[in-house]
Amino acid sequence: MNNAIKRERVLPGFGPTLGYTVLYLSLVVLIPLSALVIKTTGITWHAFIKAVASPQVMASYRVTFGSAFIAALINAGFGTLTAWVLVRYQFPCKRLVDALVDLPFALPTAVTGITLATVYSENGWMGSLLGPLGIKVAYTQLGIIVAMTTIGLPFVVRTLQPVIEGIEAEAEEAAACLGANRLQTFCRVLLPLMIPSILTGFALAFARAVGEYGSVIFIAGNMPMVSEITSLLIVGKLEQFDYGGATAIALVMLTASFAMLLAINVLQRWSRKVAE
Repeated sequence: MNNAIKRERVLPGFGPTLGYTVLYLSLVVLIPLSALVIKTTGITWHAFIKAVASPQVMASYRVTFGSAFIAALINAGFGTLTAWVLVRYQFPCKRLVDALVDLPFALPTAVTGITLATVYSENGWMGSLLGPLGIKVAYTQLGIIVAMTTIGLPFVVRTLQPVIEGIEAEAEEAAACLGANRLQTFCRVLLPLMIPSILTGFALAFARAVGEYGSVIFIAGNMPMVSEITSLLIVGKLEQFDYGGATAIALVMLTASFAMLLAINVLQRWSRKVAE
């Protein structure tokens, strides 16, 4: 009787559900990615290298990956602080602040980009204050970093919140009883428990920023060799009907995405082992 109960499943069976899963993933992920790879193989090796390693493309890699790394690094720091405050402190409008963290998920990326460009332009609220200090944000690489930081913050905060909630207060009390001050308690007791999740949030924010398009193009300025991201370069190749060049650059970005996905999975496994 118990064996019969264990064999019962809510879904109809392994075979049909696996078939639907494979079919869905094939239509949404595998077939488009396969088409990208097949299209890229249609050009010669020399043309591929020329497409992915031209000075303009290399400059776009530096802008994209460099800005994404800086933005993810900023989010790793301030995202950790935000998650800590949301979990450990009570203050007015806490639920509203917690909901605002998810705002970049809800807003269309174009709306985010237009808003940031308006706020940080020379006549904007923030731009008019930063201008006299010699700091120009809109239409520079700094603007790209601001946009990528905005869309990447939720990944760090939401990754860290459950980890901080799971840290028992007794660990801090024990450290205090042994004579540790607040800084020592944080660095030697709390931080080692949070580092895997911080790295996971960093990787997620970095991956999201690398693939960002809508919120960046409105504030970047899109100047070749200066503030042009790789995604915009791919769109430009498509508009010029250079499908081979576009797919070649896209294949490079796809390879980078797979590498980041692998890193995220490794970090998540490490995080689970630390939590156990």
